[in-house]
Amino acid sequence: MTASQAVPQDETVPAEVKASDQKDATRALEVAGLTHAFGANKALDDVSFSIAPSRFCVLLGLNGAGKTTLFSLITRLYSNTSGAIRVYGHDVRRAPGEALQRLGVVFQQRTLDLDLTVMQNLLYHAALHGFTPREARRRAEAQLERVKLADRAKEKARRLSGGQMRRVEIARALLHNPHMLLLDEPTVGLDIDSRRDIVEHTTALCQDEKLAVLWATHLIDEVTPAKQVVVMHHGKVVADGSHDEVLCATGAGDIGAAFAALTQAKSDSLSLDGGGA
Repeated sequence: MTASQAVPQDETVPAEVKASDQKDATRALEVAGLTHAFGANKALDDVSFSIAPSRFCVLLGLNGAGKTTLFSLITRLYSNTSGAIRVYGHDVRRAPGEALQRLGVVFQQRTLDLDLTVMQNLLYHAALHGFTPREARRRAEAQLERVKLADRAKEKARRLSGGQMRRVEIARALLHNPHMLLLDEPTVGLDIDSRRDIVEHTTALCQDEKLAVLWATHLIDEVTPAKQVVVMHHGKVVADGSHDEVLCATGAGDIGAAFAALTQAKSDSLSLDGGGA
C-alpha cells in the first residue's frame, strides 16, 4: 500500500479547501529538526527545510544521502519520533489523513501492476480513494489525456516503455487532486529523451497546476536555475536556497561545482571529527 492509498476513502479534498490552503499556507511542506536512525546508523540528522506553495524543489544528494528515508517519513511509511513534518500546516504524525490527502507520490520503485491495463491501474487506485466508478473513470481519462497516454489506456502496463510507466504513475498520483507532488528518483533507468520528458512534464504541472513539487535526484543536470535546491549529504542538509543562492554561497560557477564543493567539504569535516552515517 502506498502513502496516498492509505488516505481514508471519504477524505477527498474539496476545491474550496484546496483554494483556501493555497491562499493561507505559507509553506507547502515544512520539515523541522528531523532526525531518524536505523539502530546505530543515523540516516537523517536534524534535517530542516521548507517549500513554498507552487514551488519546484530539487532534493539533490548522492545515493545514501538520506533522500529516500526522508520521503518515507513524509509519506508515513516510517513514523517520525523527533522533529516535525507539516504539509500545508497539517502535521503528518498528528493529522495524517489531512496531510496525506494533500500529497501525490511517485516512489523510486515501479509500482504499477504489469498484468493490469493502464486504465485498470488507475481505476483500482481511484477506488482506494473512495471515488465512484463513474468519477474514477472520469478522473483517470482526464489524467491520461494530460500525460498523452489516452490511446494506451486498454494496453497492459508491461507493454509501456519505462518513461511511459513513469507518466502513468504521475497520472495515478494526481487522481485525487493533491496540492503537492513527491517524486523519488523518478528518472532512474530512463534514457535521455524519457528523462527530459518527465522533467519537462513535471515542471509544467508545477507551473500550470500550481503544484508544489519535491523532486529527489542524484543527477546534477536535473537542477535548473528556476528551481529551489536542497542539498543533502550523509543525512544532513548542507545547502538550501535558490539555484543562484547556492552558487553564490559556494563561489562556484555551476551547480555541479557547487555540489562537489559542498559534499567534499562535508566529507572532509566528517573525516576529521569521526562522524558520518
